[in-house]
Amino acid sequence: MANVLYINSSVRNSGSLSRQQSAAFIAQWQAAHPADTVVTRDLTTSPVPHLTEQMMGAFFTPAEARNADQAHTIKTSDTLVDELIAADVVVIAAPMYNFSVPSTLKAWIDHVARVGRTFKYGANGPEGQLAGKKVYVFTASGGVYSEGPAAAYDFLTTYLSTVLGFLGMTDVTYVRAEGVAMGEEAVANTIAKSNSKIAALIAA
Repeated sequence: MANVLYINSSVRNSGSLSRQQSAAFIAQWQAAHPADTVVTRDLTTSPVPHLTEQMMGAFFTPAEARNADQAHTIKTSDTLVDELIAADVVVIAAPMYNFSVPSTLKAWIDHVARVGRTFKYGANGPEGQLAGKKVYVFTASGGVYSEGPAAAYDFLTTYLSTVLGFLGMTDVTYVRAEGVAMGEEAVANTIAKSNSKIAALIAA
């Protein structure tokens, strides 16, 4: 039995391919693994706050030294970190906005990248503390960024791979819905490819 953390970051509640494809994956995962627990965190319907000076101060204050205001300020971050630590599998729906991740997802990352909890500094520098988790990322983009001339503009997968790896999560699989602004045929083709990959991942 595994714990699955499902993170949604699309600002669109309808018509979002990252939502649709990740939801299809979750449904098939649950059918294949009925004993697993799925925790859903929707960053659009329940956004997490962006960092503030007060939060940063609380992050770097030892737990036993925090005052009441700092303990309250850090509560959301602690909840998000606890969810991530408890997860065996992480599923992230991350559409590409302006070549990178939505600001809602960046805010979540800022809350879970916590020194002393999800990474630490050792003799050889920073060490991720979340090794052993399997991560699936569902992306959607108007253009094609996995190859070709626009590949240099893909700061979504490069950023996510870097920050997830920094925290110790190096087993990351991307499922892309690309070229969705290039007409109905392109959309149908990319959905078919995505569905095929989902089926293969579930069967693996």
